[in-house]
Amino acid sequence: MMAAVDFRDNLLGISWVDSGWVPILNPGNVLDYFSERSNPFYDRTCNNEVVKMQRLTLEHLNQMVGVEYILLHAQEPILYIIRKQQRQSPTQVIPMADYYIIAGVVYQAPDLGTVISSRVLSAVHGIQSAFDEAMAYCRYHPSKGYWWHFKDQEEREKAKPKSKKKEEPSSLFQRHRVDTLLLDLRTKFPPTFYQPKPGEKPIPVEVKKEPEPPAEAVKQEEREPAAKSAAPAPPSKPPPEKRARLQ
Repeated sequence: MMAAVDFRDNLLGISWVDSGWVPILNPGNVLDYFSERSNPFYDRTCNNEVVKMQRLTLEHLNQMVGVEYILLHAQEPILYIIRKQQRQSPTQVIPMADYYIIAGVVYQAPDLGTVISSRVLSAVHGIQSAFDEAMAYCRYHPSKGYWWHFKDQEEREKAKPKSKKKEEPSSLFQRHRVDTLLLDLRTKFPPTFYQPKPGEKPIPVEVKKEPEPPAEAVKQEEREPAAKSAAPAPPSKPPPEKRARLQ
């Protein structure tokens, strides 16, 4: 049989609010709001309850000994901090707990030990989860040893389309040879138009022609080779006569 859980054992996980007080909360009545009977953070054996029953002011708390609640900080209209402390004398007190009220909701502020314990527990839980997940991908075989086996990675690789290797359109030799041929063709057949910028109108290229020689010079050149061809060739020497051999 399970025992009933008492929320007073650990008040860090609960909160309390009375919606009827929220619109009228101020530094003057926030302690009255905190001392409501339904508030689980309030100790009814405190000196505040004695002062309230005797209809005394809160200044009489300094003359008493025991547990009391004071307003430590106020930032209207959203934030109020109330401290629970043990008074031993008019000038000596020992803080026990702090409570903060945000928009009318009361929470207990955690102590330093609880904060450190919570952070360490969260870190250990994260590390343990990482180790458990890593061990799920670990494989071992006597002949192969240890290796990692990731199922998600295999599925992703299967789902990815196989990309074909890009083939080079031409080799360096082919590109160099083509450039040489194009340069030759450009020299033999120069362009008749050129376009300075994309979108502009092409401009014709003026081809400089070599000046033609005058007609008289051409006729004179034609006459000179004709005269040279008409001149008689020098007489060729006759072959030497054959002499009779003396017997």
